[in-house]
Amino acid sequence: MALIRADLVEVCVARERGGGVAFVQLRRVREPLAGSWQPVMGHVESGESAVEAAVRELREEVGLRGGDAAWLGFWQLEEVSPYFVASMDAVVLSPRFVVLVEGSWEPDLTRDDAHDAHRWVDAQEVREAFLWPGQVRACAEALDVLARRGCEFERALRLAIPGGRAGPAGSA
Repeated sequence: MALIRADLVEVCVARERGGGVAFVQLRRVREPLAGSWQPVMGHVESGESAVEAAVRELREEVGLRGGDAAWLGFWQLEEVSPYFVASMDAVVLSPRFVVLVEGSWEPDLTRDDAHDAHRWVDAQEVREAFLWPGQVRACAEALDVLARRGCEFERALRLAIPGGRAGPAGSA
């Protein structure tokens, strides 16, 4: 009988620049999937909520902290990513989030030994650049949330930015 696991989180890091939106990807150094390009991902640690894990993974993998001026908004995504991992005989349910960063922000990978490079993928290139269909759907949902800032749907998904600052209200 397959297990059900919900101990992973995925975070789409997005920036608006030049009239468009782009998402960051990190190149994995180690197996599984060494050499592949992935969004910020990680395991939920014991006693940690999924939101806390997302914030920690952002700090550890790309150097982004809640109090940073570059952190402009933080939202949960409605859909959870379900996928099956045959080697674990497990169905994995991964909560997803989107973080909006300032347009000139770049990841700091100097403290992250799991990734050796990053790249920005324009929204119209997501389907070709992201490995998994669930990641493509997460980017599409993130674009929808960002496009609907200020409406009831967006407000329902918005999370407080760690460090005590509120997320953007109705800016476009």
